[in-house]
Amino acid sequence: MKFKADEIASVIQKEIEDFQGQMQTSEVGRVVEVGDGIARVVGLSSAMAGEMVQFSSGTMGMCFNLEENSVGIIILGDYLQILEGDEVKTTGELLSVPVGEAMIGRVVDPLGNPLDGKGPIVTPHRRPLETVAPGVAGRQPVKEPLQTGIKAVDAMTPVGRGQRELIIGDRKTGKTAIAVDTIINQKGGDVICVYVACGQRASTVGTIVEALKAAGAMDYSIVVSATASDPAPLQYIAPYAGAAMAEYFMYQGKHTLCVYDDLTKQAQAYRQLSLLMRRPPGREAYPGDVFYCHSRLLERAAKLSSELGGGSMTALPIIETLEGEVSAYIPTNVISITDGQIYLEPDLFFAGVRPAINVGISVSRVGGNAQTKAMKKIAGSLRLDLAAFRELEAFAQLGTELDKATQQQLDRGYRMVELLKQPQYRPLHFADQVISIYAGTKGYFDKVPVSDVFDAEQLLLQFMREEKSEVRNAIINSKELSSETEAGLKSALEEFNKRYAASHAKKEPALVTA
Repeated sequence: MKFKADEIASVIQKEIEDFQGQMQTSEVGRVVEVGDGIARVVGLSSAMAGEMVQFSSGTMGMCFNLEENSVGIIILGDYLQILEGDEVKTTGELLSVPVGEAMIGRVVDPLGNPLDGKGPIVTPHRRPLETVAPGVAGRQPVKEPLQTGIKAVDAMTPVGRGQRELIIGDRKTGKTAIAVDTIINQKGGDVICVYVACGQRASTVGTIVEALKAAGAMDYSIVVSATASDPAPLQYIAPYAGAAMAEYFMYQGKHTLCVYDDLTKQAQAYRQLSLLMRRPPGREAYPGDVFYCHSRLLERAAKLSSELGGGSMTALPIIETLEGEVSAYIPTNVISITDGQIYLEPDLFFAGVRPAINVGISVSRVGGNAQTKAMKKIAGSLRLDLAAFRELEAFAQLGTELDKATQQQLDRGYRMVELLKQPQYRPLHFADQVISIYAGTKGYFDKVPVSDVFDAEQLLLQFMREEKSEVRNAIINSKELSSETEAGLKSALEEFNKRYAASHAKKEPALVTA
């Protein structure tokens, strides 16, 4: 057999090219300082900002500070395993997290590692932790409602798909309860939910996961947990990891909801890392770019244009205030980034008004665009009526004699406040909300004792579901309150009133209709 020299040469050349293509070059540096979740490394001259690096112990890190002679790295894991002199290798990749269908129903850490004991997560998909938010041309207006199932929110501060609505208030005023109820209310719908616990106690996260399981909400939810006992770097990246997991579904044309609970703790973790890295402190010792830290996270929430698939990511960031100080640095930062806020007031909470929403400074900048036509029609004057009631209530406390009309307005106000109270983990279907608020605003509960309003409302909703389902179904199907449907609702309410009055005749006088 004869071999042609040029053929042999071409085969060898191809083998060499393939071999070079398979070679992975990585730079190796050494740790010169380590502690409190950060490491200073020398010898990584070509490292990129945000690049993933690996320590010799197997722990991952992210390039945070690129300095003249060294690189500041935040350690994503147990920094006690890393010692001075350890080797650090670059990976050539930006920090990314696993994403995809396999994540649904799981509890994971910010790196995508499972925490629920259900075995490894197998998914071929990964997304960078941080991606550029879609621009103006890649978005469309927010017009589709995202029902929270909470009467006071859906009626007065509605949330739309693609909106960013801040939940703000002191600790222990029910901020997380609103977010969890919103997740539970998506059951049977087409929204995938991501709950990011940032800086919460592990026991609190466990309770929330159990509540979601009990309500069947884990079937469409992902929980990303960076608890208070986790290092600051994990608390800092947790919200970005949650956003990346939601973005995967958004760019597939699906709808997602992201809850960041809470961004105050993330800002504190970021401040800790920045001060350790010797970044110059600014107001309240936060670094100058803490606003950018939150804005580049929340700007990723969007309703994508039809060309990009029309998916959406709705963000519900949570901020904790100290003694109601809404004008502090971090609260004002996040208020200016979001499209409205739900402010929860401790005084209302302790008075038994739950959710304790302050109607005065809570606002949705999307407003009626994020409501069904039926809700928009009946809830239009609700905010003004409640604000007027609060003023009248303060005036009435002076003990002055009130005329009949004012007293009537006060009485209805007390009943509307009762009507807007709602137990936790019991979100309402939007049709039931419409029926309840319509009955309250039109005076069908005016003669019910204030203490019995909640029970009367439950009986009304049961009556509408069981005996007047055609009216309820008409509201669900059309999402409107047409004159025909409204006439049917009025006659149903009058029938219920007579029945309720008859059954309670011995206890109290008959009810009057509007």
